[in-house]
Amino acid sequence: MDYNILWFVLIVILFTGFFFLEGFDYGVGTLLTLISDKESDRSQLIRTIGPVWDGNEVWMITAGGATFAAFPHVYATMFSTFYIALFLMLVALILRGVAFEFRHHREDEVWQRRWSYAIAFGSVVPAFLWGVAVTN
Repeated sequence: MDYNILWFVLIVILFTGFFFLEGFDYGVGTLLTLISDKESDRSQLIRTIGPVWDGNEVWMITAGGATFAAFPHVYATMFSTFYIALFLMLVALILRGVAFEFRHHREDEVWQRRWSYAIAFGSVVPAFLWGVAVTN
């Protein structure tokens, strides 16, 4: 088996794992503000993905690193072509991570609602931009 094929299969497995695992997190984050107006329901939704949401992003980082290691020209082309989309995705993922951490720091309902909207925004934008990047 050729090394290019082996690396390609590994990268496909890594991205597939990321999309399956992170897709659930994106779905929960997207529906967070639409399912219920009660804060207890939103907190329950967040608790379903709380222990694993940041671990799922390791799949994306590993897939990106494997792409850089095995196919540097593909990596360079991908990043130069989708620079703006990847930058917006990075900002949305950072906002989502901050929202997950800061949401429970105060018991104020307005505070938690704003961070819930930040989680929803940080889930919708990357899902949309991944769709744009993969379909191009």
